[in-house]
This record gives sequence, C-alpha cells and structure tokens, in this order.
Amino acid sequence: MSDDLLQAVRVALGDAGPVSDETIGRAVADAARERGLLIGTAASADLVRTLHDAMLGAGPLQPLLDDHAVTDVLVNGPHDVWVERAGRLARADVDLGTAADVRALAVRLAAAGGARLDDAEPAVDARLPDGTRLHAVLPPIADGGTVISLRAVRRQAFTLGALVASGTLAPPLEPVVRALVERRANVLVCGATGAGKTTLLAAMLAVVPVDERIVLIEEAGEIESGHPHLVRLVARRPNVDGAGRVDLGDLVRHAMRMRPDRIVLGECRGAEVGDVMTALNTGHDGGCATLHANAAADVPARLEALGALAGLSRDAVHAQAASAFDAVLHLRRAGSLRYLAEVAVVRRGPDGLEVAAAITADPGGATVRGTAWPVLAERWGLRARRGFGAA
Repeated sequence: MSDDLLQAVRVALGDAGPVSDETIGRAVADAARERGLLIGTAASADLVRTLHDAMLGAGPLQPLLDDHAVTDVLVNGPHDVWVERAGRLARADVDLGTAADVRALAVRLAAAGGARLDDAEPAVDARLPDGTRLHAVLPPIADGGTVISLRAVRRQAFTLGALVASGTLAPPLEPVVRALVERRANVLVCGATGAGKTTLLAAMLAVVPVDERIVLIEEAGEIESGHPHLVRLVARRPNVDGAGRVDLGDLVRHAMRMRPDRIVLGECRGAEVGDVMTALNTGHDGGCATLHANAAADVPARLEALGALAGLSRDAVHAQAASAFDAVLHLRRAGSLRYLAEVAVVRRGPDGLEVAAAITADPGGATVRGTAWPVLAERWGLRARRGFGAA
C-alpha cells in the first residue's frame, strides 16, 4: 500500500471526528476511489486494521497485545522489544522505526489513557481504554531512549474449578476458599505483581450467591467475574487543570451508600486502606481486597505503611485490621505457574497484628496444615465436612 494513500486516509480521518473501524473503512474507500485504485476485500481489511492499530491501538505493538499468550510487552528501544509468554521473556521481531517514533508512540498512548507525557512530565502510569496498563518513561530519565511497559488485561471469567485444573489452587484448598466466600469472611488476597491476585479474586466473586449485590471498586474495569449483580465503580484521574479526580477512597465511601451486600476493592495500595477497614468494620461482611506483599507474614507491615498514608498510627491500624479482616490468601509465582501458597488467619497477638499460617501449599499441590488451622476450621465451619484443607 502506497505511503500517499496511507497519508490521505490519515488526513481524512483527522477531519472526520470520532474514529472507528467504520469511519476508517469509508476513508480508505474514498481515498482509493479518488486515485482510481481498486482494493480487494482482504487488502482493505488489512489496511483498516493497520490504521486502527496506529490511531486507536498500540501501533506495531498491537498484534502482540492481541496474542492471548502474551502478558507483558516491554519496549527498550526501536529494535529492542520483548514479550512475556508463560512466564518467560523472549525478544519480539518488531521494528518501531526510530527513537523519535518510540517517543511519539508513548506520548500517544499516554494521551489515550488520559495522561500527560512530555519533558515536564517525563514518566506516566496510565490505563488504556481497553484496560491495558501503560508505564512509560522519557529521556533523560530513561537513559538511552524512551521505555514503554504494557501489561495486557484479559477479560475472562474464571471459576474455582478452573483454577484447580490449572494448578493455581491445590484441590484441598478449593473448598476452603469456597467456604470463606460463602460464609462471608472478609479476605485479603495478596502477592507480588503478576502472582494471580486478580484472577483468584474474580473466581471468588463468581461464588457469591446470585441474590447478593457486589459493589466492585477498581482503578480501571479489569475484573470479570460473571456474577449477575455486580456494580463497578472506576476511579478517575484529574484533568489537565488538576480537577475532577475521584480516587479509590472516595469510591469506597460511595459504595457504602449503595446498599452493597459485599464491597470489593480491586487493589489496595494507598490511603484508601483506611476507608476499606472502616467499611468492613461497620457491618459490611464478605468483603475482599487485594494487596501487594511478598509473604502473608508481611501483611501487617504493608498495612502499617498504607495506614500511615491515611494518617493512622500503628496501633490504630492493628486494631482496625484485626477486626476488619478474617483471612489472608497469599499467591506466589514459580516460573509460569501462579498458585495459592498460603491461607492464613488475621488476629491480635502479644506484639500486635499477626497473620498466622493455617494451610500452606507447594507448587506441586501438596498441602500442610499450620498452627492456625484449628482457628480457621472452628471459625468457618471447616471441621463439619470431610476433605476441607486435608493435608
């Protein structure tokens, strides 16, 4: 396809208002007709797709994001692109042109996510319209050239049974997780980045009875649970004037007034932890939140750090958390496998807040009961049926 034709289509689209596949298709047909060209159906579809990716998607990176085996796309330079598949990084055969082209792509993607990226704001963290997570850094902050990191979001509803089949859940842990949801425990799902927190949370929400109303709070609509009565609230960034921001804490407070049966926070990573603990301490049982932590035992320290952002003292965080949260589900990553490694109990100890192991699992699915198993079993009725947490 000639550069002249492509440029003509771009100019036409620039004056056509909102861009869609339909408007792109019309612009392609008009530009070809003006030049007396005949474009076959297949060639026209390819051109529409190329222009769509260039104007609405991630340009040459879009085919990588469309590959459902890809979780991350990492750009270190115009000819240095990597993808992660099944937990392994590999170089991708993608040519992004020049360093200026990479910078222009990063700036355009940031704008699509409603954020600013320029010399005055050389780093950005945003969400693209399709939910893809964008992080980009410009020189001189990024030494050597613009760096782009994209994390794909797969909108897929999972079930606990599917997670057992994939190895994420050891078979003895499935009834334990199910019981925590059905008996309305307040649960923290924690783990490192990419450990599978969102996937497990989505499967847990699918277990919630259909006659209960879930209010789900996220930075971007990412979790797909399949539950028939789920209301999603999404945070909003401030505009270029710094106005209009609606943060996660605001949304937690709004959720409490929406007659929720369960309040769920997609990711807790700031001062909103205070609002979440307040909500779960005022009669809103069965809530869930995710939290970044390296181990279940690190959860008290993480809550203290986040609580400090909300102006809470260590003692206040411990008192609130011990009452707000019942259990911690900690996920780990071993190569391409993401698995639930620990079910733990939240309680007060002589030195403050404790997260004590009730069941641990290894990547092979073998489980061992910990010291807190009797507490977990007694509180959530796990002794009453055989097979719960069996080691």
